[in-house]
Amino acid sequence: MRIVFMGTPDFAVPALKALHAAGHTLVGVYSQPPRPAGRGKKLQPSPVQREAEILDIPVRSPVSLRSDEVQAEFAQLKPDLAVVAAYGLILPQAVLDIPTYGCLNIHASLLPKWRGAAPIQRAILAGDSVTGVTIMQMEAGLDTGPMLATARTPVEDKTAGELTEELAEIGAQLMVGTLIDLPALQPVPQDDAMASHAPKIDKAEARIDWSHDAEAIERQVRAFAPFPGSWFTLGGERIKILAADVVAQEGTPGVVLDDDLAIACGYAALRPTRIQRAGKPAMEVAAFLRGRAVPTGMMVE
Repeated sequence: MRIVFMGTPDFAVPALKALHAAGHTLVGVYSQPPRPAGRGKKLQPSPVQREAEILDIPVRSPVSLRSDEVQAEFAQLKPDLAVVAAYGLILPQAVLDIPTYGCLNIHASLLPKWRGAAPIQRAILAGDSVTGVTIMQMEAGLDTGPMLATARTPVEDKTAGELTEELAEIGAQLMVGTLIDLPALQPVPQDDAMASHAPKIDKAEARIDWSHDAEAIERQVRAFAPFPGSWFTLGGERIKILAADVVAQEGTPGVVLDDDLAIACGYAALRPTRIQRAGKPAMEVAAFLRGRAVPTGMMVE
């Protein structure tokens, strides 16, 4: 098939590579424009743009798809299909209507659950035991289109970073398989009554509230690892927790309970195992404690 691929972050790269390896003709790649990154704030291409350049596929990076000129350029590619994975721009109806078989989206949840920008993080925060990927036929609504295929995987104790990598690979293979059977597939409408929303993560959500149960805070740690990182302050210094265990100890929320940095929560306690200080590399808590005494009874915020 003649495919236009539309994606931006690392999550989308496996799908681009899989479609190329499967022998489809990638007539163009659309990705978000380069953004300033790193200490020098130099413009850096997106992960999808970098991969497309390796594969020698032309890349377009419009800031919007709403102009007549951009839509005409898209139409000139004469795509059979557009495959979309975490692209980051809204596709207007005029674009959705151009490909012969429409536009298919790789969405990282079991729709209609977790429609929106942060389905992986929201699934972890909610304590879902299972999540997955849905291949969806796109329409004007936010992740509301009919479904063509799904694949499931357990959440277990995975971080958002780990689950993102896993679902990216699952989604890539699921899309390749979906295209093999595409003419015979019958789209299944979503049940809107079962829908839940997964809004973009606000950095304010990453601050730990020690009055919450330890299990909820541990899910917060995994949902925000590696970014933006759940954090608290210790002696005025901001500390990110990248990994932690729930322990059966009790105390006043926010109080350090032992020499291993177990911190009391609203119920039970949380023991960070891997942390990151501001401007420093990640480190094991044992190494942190060897260089800095944190007395039992100290209050963290």
